Amino acid sequence: MSPHTHTDVEAPLPWHQAGWEILRQARAVGRLSHALLVTGPPGVGKRRLVAALSRSLLCAHPDERGLACGRCRECELCAAGTHPDYLEIGPDPESKSDEIKVDAIRRLTASDALTAHRGGHKIIVLDPAQNMNLNAANSLLKTLEEPSPDTLLCLVCEQPNRLPATVRSRCQELRVPVPPESQALEWLRAYTDSPDVEILLRLAYGAPLRALTLVEEDRLPQRTRAFTGFVAVASGARDPVAEAAAWNEHEPAVLLDWLSGWVSDLLRLASGHPAPRLINRDRIEELRGLAERLDPRAGHRYLMQLFKARTQEQGTINRLLLYESLLVQGRRIFRLRAPSLGQG
Repeated sequence: MSPHTHTDVEAPLPWHQAGWEILRQARAVGRLSHALLVTGPPGVGKRRLVAALSRSLLCAHPDERGLACGRCRECELCAAGTHPDYLEIGPDPESKSDEIKVDAIRRLTASDALTAHRGGHKIIVLDPAQNMNLNAANSLLKTLEEPSPDTLLCLVCEQPNRLPATVRSRCQELRVPVPPESQALEWLRAYTDSPDVEILLRLAYGAPLRALTLVEEDRLPQRTRAFTGFVAVASGARDPVAEAAAWNEHEPAVLLDWLSGWVSDLLRLASGHPAPRLINRDRIEELRGLAERLDPRAGHRYLMQLFKARTQEQGTINRLLLYESLLVQGRRIFRLRAPSLGQG
C-alpha cells in the first residue's frame, strides 16, 4: 500500500480510471491540452475528476499514479482553498440569473489571472460552462486561441451542445461515463446501507453520486408521496390544484425529473414491449394500471412539454402555477375509465 493517503476528492473514482490514465500519460509526455472540456451527465463525478487533476498539477511531489501527495505546501494551500494558482469561475451568486456573464470572463483575460504566482501551473475551472452567455463564450475564445504557458482551462459541462462550436473545437473533450451498474452498486454500498440502492441508482439514471445525494436528502419517501398524488389526480380521486399545493415544497427540477420519469415509464408500458426497462420499477403495478388508460399520442406531447419545462430558467418560475398547469394537463393524457355494467 502506498504511504500516501488521499481523500475521496483527491482520488479519481473507480470508473474514472480510463480517463485518468489518458490525462496522466498526456502529462508525462508534455502533451496535456491547455483546455479540457470535461463532460458527462450529472452525478458521475466530473468535478471530482477535475479536482484530482488540479491538485495533481499543483502538487510539488505527485506520486507514481499521478495523484497529489497531500503533504507539500502546495497541497496544504489546495486543501485550505487558498492556492493562488487555482481559480473557479461560475455564475454570480448575488445574481438571480444562473448565467456566467461576459464581465467574469473579461476580468479573467484582462488581468494577471492567467499567470501562475508560485512558478507551476495555473488552473482555471469554468463551471458549469454551458451557463456562459454568448458574449462570455466569445470573450473566452481569445484565451483559448492564445493560451498562456502552463495554464490549464477546465470547462465542466453537462450540456456541451449549448456551447458554441468555436469553443468546443478548441478544447480536448474528456467524457466521464456512467459506470456499469455492478460497479456503481458496489461503490454505493460502501457509502450507504440503504436497502433501496438499486431503486435509487435507477432514479439517478445510473449516476452513483446523484444516487448518494438522493439517499442523503431522503428523496425516496418524498417521491412516493408525490407519485401517490399523481395517481390520484390521474384517476379523478384528487383535485389537481390541491395536489399542486402539496407538491409546492419541492423544487421544479426535482418534480419535473420525477414527472418525466413516470410519463416515460407509462409510454414504455403502453408500447406493448414484453419487458420494458423502467426507471420506476418499484411502482410497476400502479404504472400498469395507468398505462391501460394512457393515450400514447397525448402522453408523448405531454412528455415533450415536460422536457421543455426542464430547460427553462427555474428562478423565474412560479412553481405553484407550474404544478397546477402540469397536473391539469397531465390528467388529460388518460382516457376516462368506462363505467362498469351492473349485473341483472
